[in-house]
Amino acid sequence: MLWRVCRGNVFLRQAEIPELIEDPVSGEKLHKTVFVVFFQGEQLKNRVQKICEGFRANIYPCPENPHERRELAMGVMTRLEDLTVVLSQTQDHRQRVLAATSRNLRTWQIKVKKIKAIYHTMNMFNNDVARKCLIAECWAPVSELDRIQLALRKGSEASGGGTVSSVLNRMVTREQPPTHHKLNKFTQGFQNLVDAYGVATYREINPMPFVLITFPFLFAVMFGDAGHGILVTIFALWMVLKERSLKDKWRNQEVWTIFFGGRYIILLMGIFSIYTGIIYNDVFSKSLNIFGSSWRVRFGDDTLAKHDSVILEPTPFNYTRSGDYRQMFSGTPYPIGLDPVWQLADNKITYTNSVKMKFAIIIGITQMGFGLFLSLWNHLHFNHRHAIYLEFLPQIIFLACIFFYLIILIFYKWTSFDGSKATDAPSLLIHLINMILFSYKTDPPSAAVFYTGQKQFQTFLILLAVLCVPWMLLGKPIYRIVMNKRRANRGVVLDADVRDTDTEDMLDDEHSHQQHHQHEVEMSEVWVEQGIHTIEYFLGCISHTASYLRLWALSLAHAQLSEVLWHMILHLGLSMNGYGGAIASFFVFMPWSSLTVFILLLMEGLSAFLHALRLHWVEFQSKFYKGEGYPFVPFSFRLLLDEAPVEA
Repeated sequence: MLWRVCRGNVFLRQAEIPELIEDPVSGEKLHKTVFVVFFQGEQLKNRVQKICEGFRANIYPCPENPHERRELAMGVMTRLEDLTVVLSQTQDHRQRVLAATSRNLRTWQIKVKKIKAIYHTMNMFNNDVARKCLIAECWAPVSELDRIQLALRKGSEASGGGTVSSVLNRMVTREQPPTHHKLNKFTQGFQNLVDAYGVATYREINPMPFVLITFPFLFAVMFGDAGHGILVTIFALWMVLKERSLKDKWRNQEVWTIFFGGRYIILLMGIFSIYTGIIYNDVFSKSLNIFGSSWRVRFGDDTLAKHDSVILEPTPFNYTRSGDYRQMFSGTPYPIGLDPVWQLADNKITYTNSVKMKFAIIIGITQMGFGLFLSLWNHLHFNHRHAIYLEFLPQIIFLACIFFYLIILIFYKWTSFDGSKATDAPSLLIHLINMILFSYKTDPPSAAVFYTGQKQFQTFLILLAVLCVPWMLLGKPIYRIVMNKRRANRGVVLDADVRDTDTEDMLDDEHSHQQHHQHEVEMSEVWVEQGIHTIEYFLGCISHTASYLRLWALSLAHAQLSEVLWHMILHLGLSMNGYGGAIASFFVFMPWSSLTVFILLLMEGLSAFLHALRLHWVEFQSKFYKGEGYPFVPFSFRLLLDEAPVEA
């Protein structure tokens, strides 16, 4: 460019600067090239300056006299040294200022968050210009009104005050209040499980006190290993005992936050797993013979040599003509849990499956029945008398006629058929199917009924259960029709929303007019809604009862996985003798323990956790819990800082 513009009348020399130079404007590190241009005349000088300015080059004057150039260079060096000293002192001063500021930074951030929250809340106040005051409407627990009054009084005094202090006035409103639960660090985790399904409607029964016990128990029924329960309990105890130091240690780790927030849930799950593991007599897939088995092998060596397997019976089978017909059962059961002799039995799974399946049915039906009685509590509290007769009674009668009766048959079979009658014990499943189909086989006669008059009694139960279907389907819609007509004759339109009660006060004309336009529901919608609710409940009783069989299925899966890990890995080292066995046990212990933790504790534990959660949300809480409320969120600096922690 210079060569063409100046027509070759300039002399140019350039050199690249190896170091990156910071741009004073943008602060970026740039590659720079220094160049010098020799020319003659003002016209060429103007052309060179315009070209340099066009390319945004920095122009520095260069004296013609060597002495002046030397003095200029020395002056530049002196200025550079002065600037270096100034920058160094500035950097030191900035470090001191930032160090002093860092001590107060967290305090300032907290103050800013608090001030921001205060002004954000005050922006929602109404400004009364005439009275020169701010008016706010809020929800507050009745139990805290005295503390609120005291806080307002202290605030007025601390503000230096005017002649008029803050006034707290209770208002009458038809809005549904928020739901507030008094919790602590132990119950908070269980309440979070309930709120994940839905926040309780105002004054509705809170399932949390019951979930606090039933949730870890159902988890333990599926987990069911005392050894694994001990490991879970140790981990939870570590989090509980070290909670102060662990609270903020890994706050940004999402997985850790979930585990730490549910530390008390995990603790109870571990304790209950130890209990159910003792009941199952299952410790890392092995049984403990603490009290001594109630069974004795009375067969002689000849009998054991002739048979690949033998049967231990309370009334022994005569295997040989010479006899081995001696008592094998002591007559008293094992003091607690499963007898350890079942660890050696080939039919252990068959026996435990039968027991666990029946236990699952008993637990499930009992919990669903308890949920129905909690719905009765709700009806009584909200004064829904009609719901007691038109919903609760048909629901509990239907459940009792079929499923409570099934529980009675289970206990009847357990107590009526001992070892001598074990081969004649009828199948409960076949009896339940025959009960529904009114089919009673007479071949063999003993399989037809349990007791005298069973056929007539079961027929009565089925007819009563069938009667509950139209009772629940037609009862509530007919009740609403009658109440609508009765109130229409008195000039008031019935509010067909679920808030209607038997003793509801008559609304004023203006409110009735508004309700007529806002909440009136067509009776066709009522019929459809009640029909769906009826079908859902009666079919749900069957599906929910079957759903509780997951307690048996997951318990079986956990026990079998534990046994597979023992026999496939750890047994390899334990079965070897001498030093070789010790060395082999050392090497196989690590993979066995790792698989135990990752598969049986984490994966199986998470599976049992989710299944227990589903049983509570769907099978239990659906019987009484609507969860249509919204939480009470008070203005709290502590909650504000917990939700958005200030980084130190």
